[in-house]
Amino acid sequence: MAYLAPIHRPSSVRHALKLRFLSANEKCLVVAKSNRLDIYALTDDGLELQYTRAVYGKITMLEKLRPASSSTDHLFIGTDRYTYFSVSWDPRISHLRTEKSYTDLSDKTGRDSQSEDRCLIDPSRRFMALGLFEGILTVLPLTHKSKKKGDPESGSPGEPAPVRIPELFLRSSAFLYSRNPASEKEKPKLALLYEDSHEKVGLKIRSLNYAAGGTSEPGSAEFIEEYRFQEQVDLGASHIIPVPAPSYGFLIIAEVSITYVDEVSNHHLIEPLKEATIFVTWTQIDAQRWLLADEYGKIYLLMLLVEDHDVVGWKFHLLGTTSRASVLVYLDAGLVFVGSHQGDSKVIRIQEKSMEVMQTLSNIAPILDFTIMDMGSRAGDTKTNEYSSGQARLVTGSGAFHDGSLRSVRSGVGLEELGNLGEMDHITELFALRSGSGTELVDMLVVSFIDETRVFSFSGTGEVEERDDYKGFVLNESTLLAVNVAQNRLLQVTTSSARLLDLESGMTIATWMVPGPQSIIAASSNQYHLALSLGGLEVVILDVSADLQVKARKTFGTDVQISCIDVPAVLQDTLIIGFWRGANISVFNIGTLEEITTIRVSEDAGAVPRSVLLTQILPEHSQTLFVAMADGNVVTLSYDPTKASVSDRSSTVLGTQQANFKAIPRDDNLFNVFAMCEHPSLIYGSEGRIVYSAVTAENASCVCPFDCEAYPGAIAIATAEDLKIALVDNERTTHVQTLPVGETVRRIAYSTRLKAFGLGTIKRTLKDGVEIVQSHFKLADEVVFSELDTYDLNEDELVESVVRADVDDAVEGSAERFIVGTAYLEDDHPDSVRGRIIVFEVTQDRMLRVVTEVAVKGACRALAMMDGKIVAALVKTVVIYDLEDDALHKIASYRTATAPIDIAVTSNFIAVADIMKSVSIVEFKRGTAGEPDTLTEVARHFQTAWSTAVANVDENTYLESDAEGNLMVLRQNVSGITADDRRRLEVTSEIRLGEMVNRIRRINVPTSTDATVIPRAFMATVDGSIYLFALIRQNKQDLLMRLQSNVAKYVHSPGNVPFNKYRAFKNEVREAEEPYRFVDGELVEKFLDCPPAMQQEIVEGLGVGVEEVKSMVEGLRRLH
Repeated sequence: MAYLAPIHRPSSVRHALKLRFLSANEKCLVVAKSNRLDIYALTDDGLELQYTRAVYGKITMLEKLRPASSSTDHLFIGTDRYTYFSVSWDPRISHLRTEKSYTDLSDKTGRDSQSEDRCLIDPSRRFMALGLFEGILTVLPLTHKSKKKGDPESGSPGEPAPVRIPELFLRSSAFLYSRNPASEKEKPKLALLYEDSHEKVGLKIRSLNYAAGGTSEPGSAEFIEEYRFQEQVDLGASHIIPVPAPSYGFLIIAEVSITYVDEVSNHHLIEPLKEATIFVTWTQIDAQRWLLADEYGKIYLLMLLVEDHDVVGWKFHLLGTTSRASVLVYLDAGLVFVGSHQGDSKVIRIQEKSMEVMQTLSNIAPILDFTIMDMGSRAGDTKTNEYSSGQARLVTGSGAFHDGSLRSVRSGVGLEELGNLGEMDHITELFALRSGSGTELVDMLVVSFIDETRVFSFSGTGEVEERDDYKGFVLNESTLLAVNVAQNRLLQVTTSSARLLDLESGMTIATWMVPGPQSIIAASSNQYHLALSLGGLEVVILDVSADLQVKARKTFGTDVQISCIDVPAVLQDTLIIGFWRGANISVFNIGTLEEITTIRVSEDAGAVPRSVLLTQILPEHSQTLFVAMADGNVVTLSYDPTKASVSDRSSTVLGTQQANFKAIPRDDNLFNVFAMCEHPSLIYGSEGRIVYSAVTAENASCVCPFDCEAYPGAIAIATAEDLKIALVDNERTTHVQTLPVGETVRRIAYSTRLKAFGLGTIKRTLKDGVEIVQSHFKLADEVVFSELDTYDLNEDELVESVVRADVDDAVEGSAERFIVGTAYLEDDHPDSVRGRIIVFEVTQDRMLRVVTEVAVKGACRALAMMDGKIVAALVKTVVIYDLEDDALHKIASYRTATAPIDIAVTSNFIAVADIMKSVSIVEFKRGTAGEPDTLTEVARHFQTAWSTAVANVDENTYLESDAEGNLMVLRQNVSGITADDRRRLEVTSEIRLGEMVNRIRRINVPTSTDATVIPRAFMATVDGSIYLFALIRQNKQDLLMRLQSNVAKYVHSPGNVPFNKYRAFKNEVREAEEPYRFVDGELVEKFLDCPPAMQQEIVEGLGVGVEEVKSMVEGLRRLH
């Protein structure tokens, strides 16, 4: 059984709409990103995200409706499963409210529209037309209010009525503006720009004749031809733009011309463009101005010239270049939203004959390829990554043509470095102090080392100065504690003493020295009490307000030694002590050292608490007690001081070593907790639960809050090598860094040894109106992504595949190479050469050198390595080459069903993803006794599937994606009874993802034996999503499947679309009723967002309690 969870949500924008949705007085922007709705407020600073929500289906249509009784617009949504529904905004709960549940318009006899789905509303807002199938328009009346109970009100869609039209392939369509909008008798007119069976382009206008049906029954409709444009329409015509009053009519936008047509007077006006281009979308500014975007990212302003209501011409200006637009929305006051599928979406301001980018919204779609970098270990090429640890980053080849880029995608709490104090080794602790009493901001940083202490002062402008002495501090010893306390005093604790100092004069007010040979090994304080651990055997409490007078002391003896202490700032009279034996911590009254309670934090008596912290992390909850065990476990408990009791125990593994805690204050009187270990983590409260998130800080050893004038809200963080000032996010996000390449990064390979990327790119340029395509192989540095060298491929030759390989070398023994597969666009190459395989080496000065190349008779779609040999997927064949004496020799081949699109190699087995015939498994065998080597098919999936990617995810188990957005897990039954059983790949899991996967990369993540799932692969999609794929452990399979089923009953999507319908497998051949043995992590994780009463209902019948399910689901969420 399989598990799926999103790491990076879709970022491709194909649809957007401006409307009054959140309130009647303010407009907002609704953006569709695959299956997600993002709602942005329009502010002076640009777009500000207000709400985001997943929809059960890929969004293909967005329109606004305004029912008569509503003061705000409703949102009409259509999906790729031929369903539509409408939603409104409920301001009381700040959530979407379903107004009309989903209606299914799927038609098994209809042929899918070859262009995008269309949603058209006539300007009188009486009718809506949907174009989902070729030759069929579905009419929905936006019905008027009826006296009959239950009838929909005006402005809401009524029952659908399908209408057949002879125009099958529509390039564009639009309702025209009514010339008599007050008359309900005037029939809506629909302009159709179509292509006939002879590939000629024509234009017709059809009027809608609609007859209402009975109660709850659909009416009947027909589109009657009313006007046919007699002139020849430009073959490159792509868009119809209706023109409003006073001119009326419409514009035909073509590649080389613009035509205005008045269908009533049969008058038309055509003007050629100065330069041919391909227009992709448009938006209206007012009655005479429109913005147009073309294929190459250019934005144009079209303005009609009108005399006496007649169009006499137009002006057409180029404003500038930006991302290639999928949708344009005019916001207001010259601001325009440019939504893009293949580049960053942007907000631009249009000016006279120019434009300015005001805001950029990151988009990593489409992801054509990606590779995984292990930031924790660069040794070898074994990808033992755990994405959520923040130690791994995915580097994607994103975008297309001039929007092409490399994107570094990394999960975790981000750190923005503000300054570096230089190289410093062996820092043991950091403390922030105030040097004066007039402010709450700190300006002194105390840095403790093994045998000394250094002090740095910060000015208001950020200038740093190291102090030779400071306020009487002892600087020749390690500092265990330094803090501002009451009465304008400073407290410093070293291994030998505690000192109370005057903040203004620096005079020593009191000193407490350690008696005898003992030393202070731990210290903790609040404003009034200081607790010291002497040698781990004795605790001494000093009264800070009484000049360090001993208030209490207690000896524990050698059999019960102290391992850690904490004086909580949130409880003034409390001391918490952890002990080396018994896995216990005890709570004491700090004034008397009387024991209040003892808490057993682990059933393992050998477990040792090594750090303890009590703080307020969740609002309106009890304080949370954090206990770090020596084995890397962190135990959290809710502590009730009135009853001296604990509850809600949970345990989390952060690493293999103990974590040290540091509380970081937030603005809301709450705290985040920094846990320092080999994988530093930030622990914070979110939506009533505690969340652990990796911090993108490598080798961090200690940290302290450092809220100073120059760096408000910052922290000081030390690593093994240096000391930095940085800003830390409050919560985990996915961090994306961009390197613009200006070319399509079609393929990417990463070398840990060379610390470089191999990139296969495609560049597109326009020269004298002619499109020129040139492909390259580039070598880029891994750190700064700078280009090191470039190899130009031949004319009409495109890069198809790139891999990094270790090959045998006579001189070096083993050498690293980049191997590139190509394809030729044209057929005029000699001897039917259709591509090349080129082997590159990287020289000492980091330049590319061709080692060898071989011409192949098929495009080289994919490459892989098998024990030093090159496996190449050519058109119709899979071939194995041996690289000997810097030459490639063909040693075996296998003929595929149609054409291989991807391959995955495991040992001597090759999984071949065929473009039409799913997956086959091929075995490579060495020839014996002079026989040649062979490639033999040993198993096959006997179903039709348009494969896009494949990967081995377990022994004899493969993950396949197809072009229709499905995922299948296939298993070879090698122990089957019959030969037919062993040859058949059986489906063990399947689900509809709804996005086409371009690449699957296998990962190996070490997991504990009690882990719920085992991560196995990352997947990247056309829409910019990245998913984590995992296999579910056998003992958790039934629990997760039943949990998913129960959550689906209680968690509803907009439109009330059933979860099973949304995730059920569907292609042209077969449609399932529900996902099969696949768990959707995004749905299961919504259990944590449910109220407690609902959680209790969901777990009924599962055989486990709410807390156990919460703990399991929180563990799943931490994976990504």
